[in-house]
Amino acid sequence: MSGFFKEFREFAVKGNVMDLAIGVIIGGAFGKIVDSVVGDLIMPLVGRVVGGLDFSNYFIPLKEVPAGVAMTLAEVKKAGVPVFAYGSFITVLLNFLILAFIIFVMVKQINRLKREDAAAPAAPPPTPEDIVLLREIRDALKK
Repeated sequence: MSGFFKEFREFAVKGNVMDLAIGVIIGGAFGKIVDSVVGDLIMPLVGRVVGGLDFSNYFIPLKEVPAGVAMTLAEVKKAGVPVFAYGSFITVLLNFLILAFIIFVMVKQINRLKREDAAAPAAPPPTPEDIVLLREIRDALKK
């Protein structure tokens, strides 16, 4: 059984696993940033451009809404009425498109930087000291 745990420990501390864990954590935080950008910055502008529409309140109640309940998504859901919330879907879809675009731009820039690094001529490594000394001895013997 200790062999199993030893093997698991070796797997868990490998660089790739740790890199993946860091990527997942940063990705979660990045997702929250994108949610805020879309919900707090972009969607209000899109709503303003198309006439003051608020996508978050676009829904179709699938059952009759009780009297006295405000016709907002939050209130209708709170009343227990099932809804077809296509406005929320539009917001999530916009989140995805923005996130995909940002990742595309990042990957494109990283690939450009890699190409620039590959195109740059690499400086030859310095000649080891023992080789330099052997060359000096050879040149001295030729004289």
